Amino acid sequence: MAQADLSQGNVATEAMRPRKPVGGVILPLLIFGTFAAAPLLGAFVAESYLLSIVSRVMIFAIAALALDLLVGYGALASFGHAAFIGIGAYAVGILASHGFGDVLISLPAALVASALFAWLTGIVCLRTKGVYFIMITLAFGQMAYFTASSLAPYGGDDGLTVHARNTIAGLNLLANERVFYYFALLCLLATYLVCRSIVASRFGRVFRGAQENAMRVATLGFEVYRFQLVGYVIAGMMGGLSGFLLANATNFVSPAYMSWQRSGELLIMIILGGTGTLHGAIVGTAAFLLIEEWLSGFTEHWKMIFGPLLVLAVLFVPGGLLGIGSALLRRLRRG
Repeated sequence: MAQADLSQGNVATEAMRPRKPVGGVILPLLIFGTFAAAPLLGAFVAESYLLSIVSRVMIFAIAALALDLLVGYGALASFGHAAFIGIGAYAVGILASHGFGDVLISLPAALVASALFAWLTGIVCLRTKGVYFIMITLAFGQMAYFTASSLAPYGGDDGLTVHARNTIAGLNLLANERVFYYFALLCLLATYLVCRSIVASRFGRVFRGAQENAMRVATLGFEVYRFQLVGYVIAGMMGGLSGFLLANATNFVSPAYMSWQRSGELLIMIILGGTGTLHGAIVGTAAFLLIEEWLSGFTEHWKMIFGPLLVLAVLFVPGGLLGIGSALLRRLRRG
């Protein structure tokens, strides 16, 4: 027993050491370079359609990055993460309905509202572990969903129309599709850099160490609960940022943004790309949404095809798409 405890302690200590992010610099440069160059394909594909699809990928990639921070580095499998997207979106919609449609007001409001919800719910959720944590995050997510559905002054079940995109210091810059596209790209890049900095920081090392052996980390003098709560609040704010962008992209806010199905899709995105990699969250989101778009063009019953494909991916590709790429690179080097 003592030997097992010592082994677990060594694992926790190892997890707390600085870790070089998977993919180094080359992979993120390729990912963000591709996003930056994507509008150039407008000469071959309808530009408005292309910008809409890729913007959607980047917006959900922000939420997926936040969830990967929790799941991949903190072992906190939240099944209510979509609630933060909805809260961020409703902050935009509600403020716009009262005549406050500027980024300088709506963005801070979206971040503060989602952070407050994350803090209030995290205080309770983080007292639990494992399946209990999953279920209580699901319960809070559904609570947010039904609360939004009951907001009759703001559309209720029918949702709320946002008649115009937010202005920036009074300038209607985001009305231009390309400007909004690069604004979303800037937000994704900022989110990625923040997540990468967190993972490499002392805070991130403690956060990862708690994933391996929380008791060992606590004996080293760190209050695990506080670190996890801060991480949960940060992830919630990133989800709120995703919701802010989604409301502006679609000019619509709906309780469906908070549904448990959406939370499940976010989990699938990070599993598909490879959890605990950051890059995988972006790659998985792109793969999920682009395959979804492609299959829906063939049949309205595309979910019957997509579902089994995802099950097979989870069963036979445990490392996600990045795991496949790493395996292929190793074989090429050996060859």
